[in-house]
Amino acid sequence: MSTEQSSPAVTGTHDETFTALRAQLQEAAAEFAGGTDALEGILLGIVDDVDRAVREPLEIFPVCHHSPASATAMARRLRQKQPKVVYLELCEDMAPLLTELRNCRLPVAVQAFATETDGFPAEWSPLSVVAPITEASAEYQAIAYALDTPGVELVLVDRSSDHVFQWDARATRSTGPEEGPAGPDAPPAEQEAALHGDAVGVEIGDLRPRFAELEEHLLRHGRVRHWSEWWHQYVELPLGDSDHDTYRQVMLLIGSLFRRLAPGDPDRVRLDEYRERYMWTRMREHLAATGTDPADCLYICGAFHAASRVAESGVDGTDTFEITPRTATTWQHGLIPSSHTAIEAQFGLAAGSVSIAATVWAQNLRRTRVEPYRLAGQTGTRKPKAGKTAATGAPGPAAESSDRLTGFLQRSPVLDPLDEAELLGWSVEIVRAARRNGYLASTADAIAVFETSILLAGMRDRARPTPYDFQDAAVTCIEKDTVPGRRDVRRLVEIMMGGDRTGQVGYDALPPLARDVHDRLAPLDLKLQQRGVRRALLDIAGRPELARCSDVLWMLRALMPHGAARPIMGERKLGERSIQESWDLALGTHQRALIELGYEGVSIEQVLEQRLRRRAYDPQATTATVLGAVEDALLYLRSRRLADELGTRALEVLSAERSVDGAPEVLRRVRGLLAYYRTTEPVLPPWIESFAKTGYAHYCTLLPTAFTDEDATVRQVAAMLGFLFGMESLALSLGCDRTQLELAVAQSHPAEPSRTALLWAARTHLGQLDRADLRARCDELLANPMLVSAYPRYLSGFVHALEPVPGLADFVVEAVSNAFARLPDPVLLPWLPALITTLRSDGADLAPLLIREAGRIFPGRLTELDAWVPPWQAPPEPDTIDPGPRAEGARGCVLLTAHPDTCDALADLLGWEGTWEKADPGPPGAALVGRYPDTAVALEMLMTGG
Repeated sequence: MSTEQSSPAVTGTHDETFTALRAQLQEAAAEFAGGTDALEGILLGIVDDVDRAVREPLEIFPVCHHSPASATAMARRLRQKQPKVVYLELCEDMAPLLTELRNCRLPVAVQAFATETDGFPAEWSPLSVVAPITEASAEYQAIAYALDTPGVELVLVDRSSDHVFQWDARATRSTGPEEGPAGPDAPPAEQEAALHGDAVGVEIGDLRPRFAELEEHLLRHGRVRHWSEWWHQYVELPLGDSDHDTYRQVMLLIGSLFRRLAPGDPDRVRLDEYRERYMWTRMREHLAATGTDPADCLYICGAFHAASRVAESGVDGTDTFEITPRTATTWQHGLIPSSHTAIEAQFGLAAGSVSIAATVWAQNLRRTRVEPYRLAGQTGTRKPKAGKTAATGAPGPAAESSDRLTGFLQRSPVLDPLDEAELLGWSVEIVRAARRNGYLASTADAIAVFETSILLAGMRDRARPTPYDFQDAAVTCIEKDTVPGRRDVRRLVEIMMGGDRTGQVGYDALPPLARDVHDRLAPLDLKLQQRGVRRALLDIAGRPELARCSDVLWMLRALMPHGAARPIMGERKLGERSIQESWDLALGTHQRALIELGYEGVSIEQVLEQRLRRRAYDPQATTATVLGAVEDALLYLRSRRLADELGTRALEVLSAERSVDGAPEVLRRVRGLLAYYRTTEPVLPPWIESFAKTGYAHYCTLLPTAFTDEDATVRQVAAMLGFLFGMESLALSLGCDRTQLELAVAQSHPAEPSRTALLWAARTHLGQLDRADLRARCDELLANPMLVSAYPRYLSGFVHALEPVPGLADFVVEAVSNAFARLPDPVLLPWLPALITTLRSDGADLAPLLIREAGRIFPGRLTELDAWVPPWQAPPEPDTIDPGPRAEGARGCVLLTAHPDTCDALADLLGWEGTWEKADPGPPGAALVGRYPDTAVALEMLMTGG
C-alpha cells in the first residue's frame, strides 16, 4: 500500500490552524526552488501531517526513545489530562511483566525469549526481543502512571514478539534500525554492552534521519560530531521546558520530515506500515469492546509513527488490517538487567548519550518543577515528599490547538548564559578523575579545559558549553597522546556525567530457577545479587552441608558464561571429590544469563539434562561429543539413568561414523569412563561393554583405510590403535576375534614414513616383529643416504606410537638418541622445531613418558656421562651361567642351616619353640602329604570321581 494514502478523517478542507504557516512555506518553496515543485509538496505535506495528527479525536502523543524532553512532557501531560486509557507502543505480549518493574532497579529490559522455534527457521534460535526501560523515558512515566492510578487501564498495542520475527526480513537485518553507525557513534566494546546479547530491540520512537545526506547536512551545519549531540543541542534543550502544544507539534513535524525524506526501502516501509496498521487496529478493537470515549484516551507512540498516513490510522479509519495468527512457538517472558552502555550499543547511540540524557532529565525536573511518576516501592528511587506533588484536579475541556509551529520555527535560538560554577566544577572533577587513573593532570589542565570548553562552544555558536563540548575539551587538554590506564578521558567524562548505570532485577521478579539458585547458595552468606566478584570459600570437610552448594556451583559453571562461576581451588573429576573449594562468583554481573536459564526449566538440573540431551541428539553430534555428555551427566547430575541413555546414543553414533576425526577424544573419554565404572560399580554397564565390542570391530574395519587416508592424521591413527590395544582384553572377553585385528594390520600398507613407523610399532605389539628387527630397520634407515632425510618423520611416528604401545618408550629414547648421534646437522637442525612442535601439540601426554624413561636410562650426574655406555650398545650378557657341581647333601634351604641365628630370632619373635631337624638323606619331597594322607585321598576321589 502506498505511503501517500491519507486517512478519511482529514479529507476535505483544512481548518485555519496552520493557514499562515502553509502560506509562508509556499513562498519559501517558490523562492528557493524557483516555482511549484516537489519541495512545496514535501513542505505542505509535513504541515498536513501535523494538522491531521493534532485534529485526531484520540490524542496522539509523539515521543523519542530515552528522551528527557519526552519524559518531562509526558509527566506534565499525564497530570493535566488524567487519561483513563493509555495506549502504549510496546509488544502486547509483554504487558503481564510490567507490574514487576517495581521490584527492579532501572534500567532493565522486558524480554521475550524462545529457545525452541515452531514456524521459524531453526538457525534463528534462540529468539529474543528486548524493550529497555529507563526512568528518563516517556514509556516509564506512562507505565508508572497507569499502574499506580486507580481506574486507569494500560493497553500495549504494538505487534507481538512473535510478529516481530514473522515480519523480520532477516536478509536485510544488517540495515535495520538497531544498527548504529561507525565512527564516533560506535558503541563501546565493554562487557556491559553485551547485556542484551543479539536480541532484537523494540523501542518507542526510532527518531533518526534515514536519509544519509540529510543527516550529514544537519551534522555539518549544526557543527556537531554525531547525531546524539545534534539532538541534544537542537531538540532536547529547546523542548525541555516548552508547553504541551509546542512540544507535540514540533515532534510531529520532525517525525513527518524524517518520514517523507526517508529512502524508499520496501522492507523498511512495509514494516513501518504494518506496525501502524497493527496498532490502530488494536486500539479500535479496544474502543469498540469497552465503549471508551477517545477523548479519555492517550496514544503514546514514536514521532515517526505519529505522522502515519495509512488508511487504517485514526479512530475513523476505513480499512481493516487482518492480523495474522501467531506461530506455535512458545515464548517465555521476563525482566533482564540493562545498562546505559547496552542501550547505546543496541540502538546505535553515541557513547555516553544515555548517561547525559539522565543528567538532563534531572535538570529538567529541577527547572520545570514537574513531579515525575514512579512506581510505588520502586528500587533505587526516592519516595516523593508530601506536598510537593502538583495539584491535578479534574481535567478541563480540551483546548483548541493553536499554531505553535510558526512561532517556534521563527524564534531565534535561546542562548543559555554561561554557568561558570557548573563548568568550573566539571573541570576540577575531571582533573581529579584523571589523576586517579594515572594521568599527569594538574590545576593548569583544569584551567585549560575550562577555557577550551568556552572556546569550542563559541566556535559552534553556543553561549553555554554542552557536555559534548566539555568532553572534547577534556580529551584535547588532558589525554594528549597516551592513555596510561584502561580508561581514556572520554570514558572518564561519561562516568563523571552520571556513569554507566546498570539495572538489577529484584528477587521477587526473578524466574523460579533463579530464585532457587539463590536459595540453595544462601549458606555461603554472600550478596550474590550485587554486581562484582564475590569470593566463596567452601570447607566441605568441616561443613558437609556445603557439598550441595558445590554441586550447584559446578552446574552453574557448565551452564553459564565464563566468569559467572569460576573455580579457584578444587576440581571435579570422575571418581574424585574435593574437600575444599574456592570460587569467584559474579552472578549479579551475569544476571541476564541466569534469568534466561529460567526460560528453559524450573531447576538447573532440568536445564542441564535438557542441554545434555540436546547436545547428544544433535544431528551433527560426534561420538566424542556424546561421550562428553555422558561424562557431564555423571559429574554434575550423578544420574546413572541419563548416563546409560546417552551411552546408548554414543553407541549408535559410533556405528554410523565413517571417519576417525574424533578418535583421540573418544579414546580419552572411554578410558576415563572405564576407569570410573571399574572402581565404582560391581559390573560394567551394558552400554560400555557393547561400545567396546562395537568399537573394536569398527576401528578394525577403518584401520587399513586410515593408514593411507591423507585426511587422517598420525595422531588419529595412533588413537585408533590405542583403542584397539587398550580395549583388546575386554573386547575378546565379550566375543571379539583377535584375528580381525591381525588382518587389519596385515592389510595396512602406508607409504608415509610416520605412519610406517606407527605400523611397525603395532606389529611389534602383536608379536609379528621383535625388537632386533625393529632396531635393524632403524639402523638401515640411518645407513641409507637416500632415506636418512626421512628419518625424523619416522621418529615422529614412533613418538605417536607411545599412545597405543607405551612399552616402546625405551626404544623411542634409543631411536631419538641415535638420531642426535648419527644424523648430519643439515638434516637434524631443521627437524628439531618440528619435533618440539609435535610433542607440544599432539604429544603433550606422551612427553612425560619419554622424559621419565630418558631419566631412567641416562646417567644422573654429568661426571658419569663420559664413562656411560648406552644399554643398546653394551655387550650382551651370557644367557646361562654354569653353577658348577653341587654337593650331594646341599639340598634344600642352605642359608637356613648355614645361619641358624636369624631363624632362631624370628622363631622367638613369633613365640615358636622348636628344634632343628637333621638333614634327611632321602629325596626331598612334600612332607605334609605323608603327615596328612587323608587330604590326598579325598583329592584323589574328587579328581577321579570315585
